[in-house]
Amino acid sequence: MRPLFLFLVAAASVQAADWAVWRGPNHDGISTEKLAGTAVKKVWENQIGIGFSSFTVAAGRVYTTGHADGKDTVFCFDAETGKEVWKHTYAADLGDKYYEGGTSATPTIDDGRAYHLSRWGDLLCFDAATGKIVWQKNIKQETEADIPDWGFAGSPLVAGNLLIVNVGKAGTAVEKATGKTIWTSDKASSGYCTPYPITVNGVSQVVLSSGRAYKGVKPKDGTVLWEHAWTTSYGVNAADPILSGNRLFISTGYNKGCAVLDISSKPPKEIWRNRLMKNQFNSCVLLEGHLYGSDGDYDKAAVLKCIDFDTGTEKWSDAGVGFCSLTAADGKLIIMTAKGELIIAKAIPAKFEPISRTPVLTGRCWTAPVLANGHIYVRNAAGAMVCLAVQ
Repeated sequence: MRPLFLFLVAAASVQAADWAVWRGPNHDGISTEKLAGTAVKKVWENQIGIGFSSFTVAAGRVYTTGHADGKDTVFCFDAETGKEVWKHTYAADLGDKYYEGGTSATPTIDDGRAYHLSRWGDLLCFDAATGKIVWQKNIKQETEADIPDWGFAGSPLVAGNLLIVNVGKAGTAVEKATGKTIWTSDKASSGYCTPYPITVNGVSQVVLSSGRAYKGVKPKDGTVLWEHAWTTSYGVNAADPILSGNRLFISTGYNKGCAVLDISSKPPKEIWRNRLMKNQFNSCVLLEGHLYGSDGDYDKAAVLKCIDFDTGTEKWSDAGVGFCSLTAADGKLIIMTAKGELIIAKAIPAKFEPISRTPVLTGRCWTAPVLANGHIYVRNAAGAMVCLAVQ
């Protein structure tokens, strides 16, 4: 029996996976887990306050943020039971300009530490298990960088011994152990995406957005390696880019559209550009040469869509889903509609083929769902958080 037991334990461990950083371990919104099924059942729920922060999951704990009573809070819960392990609260403005406001960025977990960047530049490092503050600072005050209209929204990125944040025109890096600033960039407003680590032609770099461009920088010193102008309404470059080989997909809402860039050429060359995929802030996922994502702004006639990565041609669209966010796992899309319906669908370019549809929340739901260790975590803008078991 022992060999069989060990085999089953090993199989279970292969299927389960933590989700310790925004967009998951490969920074692409795709989980390596195998889904146990396509039905979901509520396990626990909590109230976390106003916001749009997603979730990170590591070492049996789930982390997120929310806002209430003039304060932001970073939460740590037991991933299985929902019991609060620790929380840290600090004064913060709600920032409800044109929407509910509240928190935006998702905490980053790395090597026993939790890192958090607030909309207003509060940068904190916690002991991930206890919530004890290791260091804290206000990076906006130190760098004097402009705050974009809706506040800083990208999660911190760990790059070796550095922590890189999308603050300033081409980012800022601090020592992850101490918070000491190592390099910074022009004070002009950043975009809203999370720093995205890639390697092209053997060169490690981090892609960041400003309000007017995407650029690749050297993690060690912030040197700008390339820049591609991408001017958008309100400076909202928020959706995360996606790399395939040497080609980088970028997409923006407000009728801007999308493009694929060859970033191995100098300067980067547009392979194609169109308006068939307009990610306002929720990013696409790329599976087997096809991009799946929410096309259009939240207040317009948005649709779920699939387009070909190589050519930009549309494969299908579904208006019934509307504005949504999504992740992927096991060849399937895990979709959260803006109205709180969780859809699991086949990730195929032939047609939209949902497998299950489950109402799980009410109110506005803009936050990307997270799958980790057999559970899906979702929330709404008002702060209702739900953990669902996949079965």
